Amino acid sequence: VRLEKALEMLLKEEYTVSEVAYRTGFGSPAYFNKCFHEYFGHSPGKIKKGDLDNLDPDILKKLNGSNKPDKISEKLNLINYAGLLFIILVIMTVLYFINNRIQMAEKNNELASAYNRVSIVVMPFQNLTSDTLWNVWQDGIQINLITSLSNSEELKVRQIETVKGFLKSKGYTSYLSITSALASSIARKLDAAVCVNGNINLAGKILRINAQLINSITEEPLKSFQIDGSPEMILKMIDSLSMLINNSLIIFKLEKERPDALSGKHFVPAISPEAYRYYIQGQTAFYKNDFSTAIEYYLHALAIDSSLVGAITNISLSYYNQGSYTLGREWIIKSQEKYGLLSLKDKIRNDAIYAMYFKTLNDRIRYLRQLINLDDQNPMTYFNIGDCYMEMFEYDKAIPEFEKALEIFHKWDIKPYWAAFYYELGISYHRTGQYKKEKKLYRKADRDFPDDPGLLDQHAWLELAMDDTAAANRYLEKFISVRKEESWSEARIAGYLAYVYSMADMPEKEDEWHRKALSLEPDNPDRMNYLAYFLINKDRNVKEGLELIDRALEKEPDNYVFLHTKGWGLFKQGNYKEALDLMERSWDLRPVYSHGLYLHLEEAKKAAPGQN
Repeated sequence: VRLEKALEMLLKEEYTVSEVAYRTGFGSPAYFNKCFHEYFGHSPGKIKKGDLDNLDPDILKKLNGSNKPDKISEKLNLINYAGLLFIILVIMTVLYFINNRIQMAEKNNELASAYNRVSIVVMPFQNLTSDTLWNVWQDGIQINLITSLSNSEELKVRQIETVKGFLKSKGYTSYLSITSALASSIARKLDAAVCVNGNINLAGKILRINAQLINSITEEPLKSFQIDGSPEMILKMIDSLSMLINNSLIIFKLEKERPDALSGKHFVPAISPEAYRYYIQGQTAFYKNDFSTAIEYYLHALAIDSSLVGAITNISLSYYNQGSYTLGREWIIKSQEKYGLLSLKDKIRNDAIYAMYFKTLNDRIRYLRQLINLDDQNPMTYFNIGDCYMEMFEYDKAIPEFEKALEIFHKWDIKPYWAAFYYELGISYHRTGQYKKEKKLYRKADRDFPDDPGLLDQHAWLELAMDDTAAANRYLEKFISVRKEESWSEARIAGYLAYVYSMADMPEKEDEWHRKALSLEPDNPDRMNYLAYFLINKDRNVKEGLELIDRALEKEPDNYVFLHTKGWGLFKQGNYKEALDLMERSWDLRPVYSHGLYLHLEEAKKAAPGQN
């Protein structure tokens, strides 16, 4: 019993061997050591040091109060738990990688199977020369490859607007920062299975273009390309690269080359690199909404190479965006002469622009749907379709298109290119009485575009529609202040306030502000027309409206808008034959399609045959 007590005390590590000997009744440490060793087979010193090997387990079990066995047991348990945890972590890691591989394979299949084509993103090329003049070809090579590859029915190519818009919104101003890993990440954001990344090198008179196809999911390189040539042959080098990429991607999909793959034809037909440099600069200005500058660059490009038909199309669109419809019509007609030189995507785009002048909005929607088939991740295409439905007053159809555009921006985790993506959807919600959705939308818009003046008026008409006049007035006061800072005239502000009250369905206030605008500019025929159309269309005072529009026509007798307003007034008075004549004349003079004019003209056609 004394020896077991001694063992217990030694295991507690509170006493020396000598102290244990005396405390357990042994006369001397030497005698204690002898007895202890004979009983346990170990010296007290070894036990003190923790050496319990070969110690009888039954003896340890008797020591119920002992801490040392507990410590040993705890250590063993910790080791067992650590081992078990390690095994679990290993198993989980293996399962994670297996699952990740499965998901990658499934994602690859999803991305490659849309329309049974390979989806691809072409990144801007990096200028690794020491000459900044080659910076223009960072975008130039990208645009050429996108244009050329879009002609392949086997590929689904993310278009330049989609890629540039994403890069701009994420703040990637330096293309040198776009690594292969980052390019793959961007491609995944754009739902593309493959990305093309590359650079430009120059040594003496030898120009080299390097490119790499990368699996965007695994970030593994699929194939690399290297094209050498002289600087003046850069377009042919790009064509060769396009052919190689096209065939490689078809192999990626079908594991064999197509014998009928397109030849290495340049699809933005510019023989001169200088002409193409101007074209790229025009594109840059166009995307900044600087349409006058864009037109200048396009004209410079055409002066060098008249076959650069993409510049012709874009001049037409630039004039349209400026409201110079007559000039826009002239240029879209010019583009038709070289329609055969356009790429598949640009032909469809040209058709959509042509429809703005000479066809219907439904025709334009049909062409825009074809563009979505080529690239379903371009928010601008959905936005344009929504605009078409808005112009046809089909707001229920416009809403999902605008929502889809915003959905893409949300998926990219960026704000829209500009606040108009919120304007149009807000108007559509308002026109359909969805005020709660409209209010929620404006809260999001305010976060993305704080103090945007184009949102202030929309806030105002929503508050008016919800009978919160005080809140509406606060927005209107701020709106007026901002517009004055932008040098808007008093008449222009008054005319716009009439529109705000129109959206709020407050005709008395709308009347008041139209008259205010006209009083500020009494000789302005446009002000006369705005008030005249309001009086006629709302059946408030058709006679006064006709008197006003006659005054406007004295100043501009061939103005198609004024002619239509008078025709609509005569229609309201029941003078259907004369109304139809004026509306048909207006329709023939119009430079662009107008759905409102079309609907009124159809009403007049139905009514006119019944007249004597």
